[in-house]
Amino acid sequence: MIKKIALSVALLISITTSLFSQQKRPQEPIVPFPYLTEDITYENETDNITLAGTLTLPKEGSNFPAVILISGSGPQDRNSEIFGHKSFLVIADYLTKKGIAVLRIDDRGVGQSEGVYNESSLDNFKRDTEYAIKYLKTRKEINYLKIGLIGHSLGGVIAPMIACESKDVNYIILLAGSGIRGDKLMLLQKEVLERKMGASEAAISVGQKNIGGAYEIILKSTAKDNSLKMDLNKYFTKIFGTVLPKAQIDQLSQQLSHPWFSDFIKYDPQQSLSKIICPVLALNGSNDMQVPSKENLKAIETVIKKNGNNDVRTIELPKLNHLFQESETGLPNEYGSIEQTFSPKALKIMGDWILEKTK
Repeated sequence: MIKKIALSVALLISITTSLFSQQKRPQEPIVPFPYLTEDITYENETDNITLAGTLTLPKEGSNFPAVILISGSGPQDRNSEIFGHKSFLVIADYLTKKGIAVLRIDDRGVGQSEGVYNESSLDNFKRDTEYAIKYLKTRKEINYLKIGLIGHSLGGVIAPMIACESKDVNYIILLAGSGIRGDKLMLLQKEVLERKMGASEAAISVGQKNIGGAYEIILKSTAKDNSLKMDLNKYFTKIFGTVLPKAQIDQLSQQLSHPWFSDFIKYDPQQSLSKIICPVLALNGSNDMQVPSKENLKAIETVIKKNGNNDVRTIELPKLNHLFQESETGLPNEYGSIEQTFSPKALKIMGDWILEKTK
């Protein structure tokens, strides 16, 4: 029973989106839009793939500030659609109406973008956005000195990786971005979720030990370690072999050995956050069970200010969950049943802050 509880979080998050595809989504914008919409493609020349997305531009004016949206973990389309919610579409709609150009992109292997998501590394994802910046710099409508990044969840790790190296990034917004190393974040997420779900402290402790052991295997692996999946499979068979079928153990081993995930487990975002010199806005919800707000917002603010950059603002928004919906518990099983796609308060904070930093 303890081992089954230890895996319950993964089962919760894997709920099919089709159950909620017909739910009301009142914030979703309806055509005709009061701004220009253009489907675009650009090349990641290093990895030799074509990526596709949508650029929205205000109808009047020129020399617009612009922002690129970077999605969270798992292959997502340009709208970052989950449970029938199109959060990136809602964000793009709001910001473009405020006079800000927005580029949102299909992840690798999704929609019109080439590549294979689960064969890609964090560096691959980083380059996808770097070439998106290069593309925006070719657009005469865009003020190339006022290009920013908004990253959600894993995207909140990618954005600082780019910003700490590139002079082309004018500002970044982290939406539920992480401030602690990947393995520590995932274990904290697991603990918070299971405690919220009513698991016993004994079950939580065993779960931390069992999954923590898998992360130790990943931490010790190398970039060219082709045996990682096999090592994880052996470990999970030993731990869960009596309670899980082989197919589930194989699936779990496969998921944890994807290059981007093993990179994330090893990566400490403070490596890039400590070098950030541009303005930073970090938002998180008090009901976020996947990237707990207090631990991560504190880590983000502390490390950026330690580098002498005081242009950082961190805000914990009451009752918002990981998707920035107003919620009761913050648990993933609420995501689809909540009609709100993205908090209007969070939208206003982002829009006002971008305009302040780019005026």
